[in-house]
Amino acid sequence: MKKFFGFILAVLIIYVIYIDLTVGTLPSTLTTQVDAKIETPQTPLKTDIPSFEAKVEPGETVISIVEHQLDKPLPVSITDLIQDFRKLNPGETPEKIQIGTTYHFPDYSK
Repeated sequence: MKKFFGFILAVLIIYVIYIDLTVGTLPSTLTTQVDAKIETPQTPLKTDIPSFEAKVEPGETVISIVEHQLDKPLPVSITDLIQDFRKLNPGETPEKIQIGTTYHFPDYSK
């Protein structure tokens, strides 16, 4: 009986691995949405917030990009930075920026 359950378990594991590798476990619409999002150009809203464009490199965050541009710590709160980033990049959130995509970042150097 143990051999039978072992055989059933092995078949189940092989089946799950096969399905995961061929069909996948994530819906295919998620992949197309991410690809489409990367290709769309970023157009900022007309705001009075001074900004600069920067391409996101691996390991960078919105805070690190703005601090690197300023060469000093942020002169505003993180909440203000997030609000300004969202105004400059409609439909984007700072938590989900994509590597290799160019965004508009608020320029606090003035």
